[in-house]
Amino acid sequence: MNGADGESETPVTYPVTVSIQASTEARNRLTTAFRFFLALPHLILVGGPVAVITSIEWTTDTGWHLESGSGGLLGVVAAVAAMIAWFAILFTGRHPDGLWKLAAFYLRWRLRAVAYMTLLRDEYPPFGDGAYPAELGLPRPDGPRNRLTVLFRFFLALPHLCILWLLGLAWAFTTALAWAVILLTGRYPEPLYGFAIGVLAWTMRVEAYMLLLRDEYPPFTLRA
Repeated sequence: MNGADGESETPVTYPVTVSIQASTEARNRLTTAFRFFLALPHLILVGGPVAVITSIEWTTDTGWHLESGSGGLLGVVAAVAAMIAWFAILFTGRHPDGLWKLAAFYLRWRLRAVAYMTLLRDEYPPFGDGAYPAELGLPRPDGPRNRLTVLFRFFLALPHLCILWLLGLAWAFTTALAWAVILLTGRYPEPLYGFAIGVLAWTMRVEAYMLLLRDEYPPFTLRA
């Protein structure tokens, strides 16, 4: 399943894509029942299904410190890499190769883990890169980067972050509902499945934008 639903419409043209193979078989009720605990190692490393929001805050006790959202330990590393890349892009117009690959690695792992946490797939995700029926398409941009949009990236992303916060609340509710339905029937409700993929795809686009992996402004859409 490559979109948020099965309707035939003009696809969204954006270089960051999410592809999740829809499972037509009965779901694994046992792993579904204990999904949170099974996914806990991934949750610690790459975070949960809420958009990554990282900021720098000042406190009188500790001074400047990095505050990370739900991106896990590797998410903090990716956020620091994005901060370093922010300066590099502003001064040179280029994103350092190693920093770009690190952030892209994190997002690919995160997509697979979140797909598992939110019941979109039953297969246990690999730690790091590996074959999995949930894939993130994330090509590296060619040529010099857009320094102006990089400079104001956080402020440009604010509308998306506000919408994703609301969508995240709805996604949490629909996932809890799907969890109960799977335990009772062994099936994930199809309308809820399409909505979940749409929110996940939107989240991945915005996170790639905030981590400076792409300069194109993400679309406001649930289409994957």
